[in-house]
Amino acid sequence: MSVFSEAEKIQIFADLVKIKSVNDHEIEVAQYLQRLFADHGIKATLMPLSATRSNLVAEIGTNGPVLGISGHMDVVTPGDLEQWDTDPFVLTEKAGKLYGRGATDMKSGLAAMAIAMIEIKAAKTLTHGRIRLMATVAEEIGETGSQQFHTAGTMKDVDALLIGEPSGYNIAFAHKGSIDVRIKSTGKAAHSSMPEQGYNALDPLIELLNQANHDFRESDRHNALLGDLVFNATILQGGNQVNSIPAQAKTEMNIRSIPEYDNVAAIETLQKLVDEQNAKGAKLDMSVFMSQNPVQSPKDTKLSNLAAKIGESFAGQPIPKVAIPAVTDASNLLKGKPSDFPFIMFGPGNDTPHQVNESIDKQMYLDFINLYEELFVDYLK
Repeated sequence: MSVFSEAEKIQIFADLVKIKSVNDHEIEVAQYLQRLFADHGIKATLMPLSATRSNLVAEIGTNGPVLGISGHMDVVTPGDLEQWDTDPFVLTEKAGKLYGRGATDMKSGLAAMAIAMIEIKAAKTLTHGRIRLMATVAEEIGETGSQQFHTAGTMKDVDALLIGEPSGYNIAFAHKGSIDVRIKSTGKAAHSSMPEQGYNALDPLIELLNQANHDFRESDRHNALLGDLVFNATILQGGNQVNSIPAQAKTEMNIRSIPEYDNVAAIETLQKLVDEQNAKGAKLDMSVFMSQNPVQSPKDTKLSNLAAKIGESFAGQPIPKVAIPAVTDASNLLKGKPSDFPFIMFGPGNDTPHQVNESIDKQMYLDFINLYEELFVDYLK
């Protein structure tokens, strides 16, 4: 018999959406989950990162292998509220869909995992192994929450990992890495009619970005699953007046890495270009402010095969196993794990993350609770 009614499952989801954890304030989500678990005899521990941000870890089971499950508690900004048809922080049902910020990414997956753990404990179906939920902060910007779990050793005894990011009825087992880089250029101001009296801070950045485009985009390094490394300069700023030589400029760029052209190699490529410009008289300073590694687990493992089998009974069709370009907390959580470590991303959702009128199919959310209950227990048998 289920612990929660359908209405209660929706209410828990709604309670999470109501908490405005927009790139911060995840501690309120963590405290809510801690109370929810406590109400059902499960101890959950907060792991603060600041006064307003805290990871949460909760576990059921007493011995045996550990299945790690993870989801993030932050959401992105709703943007222009005028563009929303409903209040983004009030879960609203319309025509079988549930609307709200985080509906897909990923408070539905977080709620489904927590509810599944509570129901498994109540039903006493977990006779072997442990299920450990690691709820993270800052997944959308920085991934400092998953890094804390890695640093604290929370993943050390974990034998397999499921992240409940929105995949819908697909299973992801590999994804690209992501690197954010900032390069600052210092020049010397001068009148634009006498540029020889100054040094244009934009010039070396423009040269560097042009060369980086060639070096990265013409590389012959390729991954059969993930494709090629992707390089994009996304910010270029400099100058404050049209007839003045800019004394300061900066550029920011994002790289989506692959195992064959990993984060270390990509950063080395950029550093070499910086060094070349500095050798010609530029004053460039490069900083890497986010570096998440690519992830590639085996396509066929006990976890992925079981998830596909159980998922098919809910989806009514075969579950594809895919590689994706997006990045997850797995980049940090899997640090130090062997290449054959079982990992999947499998959670309720669709292609509306970060969008206006973000939504999820109500039945998919409810089905994933049951799917998780079956999958978690069967995997640990």
